[in-house]
Amino acid sequence: MLLPLTSVAQDIHWSQFNDNPIFQNPGNAGLFNGDIRLVANHRDQWRSVTVPFVTTNISIDSKLHNKREISYGLMLFHDVVGDGNFRTAEIQGNLAYTIKLSSDSMHTLRSGINIGMNHRQLNFDKFYFDNQYNGIQFDPSLSSGELLSADSKTNFSWGMGAVYQYYRNPRFNIIGGFGIYNINRPNQGFYNQVIDRDIRFNIFGKGIYKLNYDWDLVPGINISVQGKYREFNLGSSVKYTLVNRLGEYRALYGGLHYRNRDAAYISLGMDYQALFVGISYDINFSKLVPASRTRGGIEFAVRYILNRFKPKKINHRVCPDYI
Repeated sequence: MLLPLTSVAQDIHWSQFNDNPIFQNPGNAGLFNGDIRLVANHRDQWRSVTVPFVTTNISIDSKLHNKREISYGLMLFHDVVGDGNFRTAEIQGNLAYTIKLSSDSMHTLRSGINIGMNHRQLNFDKFYFDNQYNGIQFDPSLSSGELLSADSKTNFSWGMGAVYQYYRNPRFNIIGGFGIYNINRPNQGFYNQVIDRDIRFNIFGKGIYKLNYDWDLVPGINISVQGKYREFNLGSSVKYTLVNRLGEYRALYGGLHYRNRDAAYISLGMDYQALFVGISYDINFSKLVPASRTRGGIEFAVRYILNRFKPKKINHRVCPDYI
């Protein structure tokens, strides 16, 4: 009974934060080489503790053809947690604008904004109440005796962010950004209680550094602050290029990251032409270890970039006089 009066809301989070660019910062929309980027993420955690927390994310982003400095994106995520199948579905639209800080585009600044619609729903039929115990066994057909009429809530939120990129070449570049989300602090209370969604601040940095002919270092850092919650991720992957010539491209990734006071996680990935597939697993070492037995969660990431090939249109050919 006291929970609705004291609870606060927290946004979802990812281990492979660099492989979910629009969620990380709206300024990341369109920040890639290609025409259209498709990204999918799936996370399953705490299966060894309780009903698993399952989160799925899908996004698409691109650039305007006539004005390449303007980018846009669309993101949809779905989250299910707990015994009551507490569902969160959110759709967000993103718009970004690129400013060249140098004539050669080595330094760029991208500003972005996102606007989202958030819907949360709770299934009361999944809960068990004392009134449904008939003295011998639990009978779900009996009335719970509770007046739980409001089981959903829909609201809107908006946020903004900025991303700076230093790009020397594909094997040496640095990206960093700052974002603010839930600026309007939407009310997520199901009843008369006002439960504001806390503002979330996010800082990230990532890059790639050439070690030798085949190997690259891919470090990353991500810091999120939302209400009383603090999350600090730090780690790096190494990249080994198998082949990159004559239109063929293959590369492998292996990484180790740390999340403060919660978990360490390993990640593996592979580039195959324009397709990237990644997998990570969290090893929990927080105070939940007696229940989790160090088992955290598994996460998958898939990215595919489409490139439109537009051949030069030739209306006619002129034959030389000597033919």
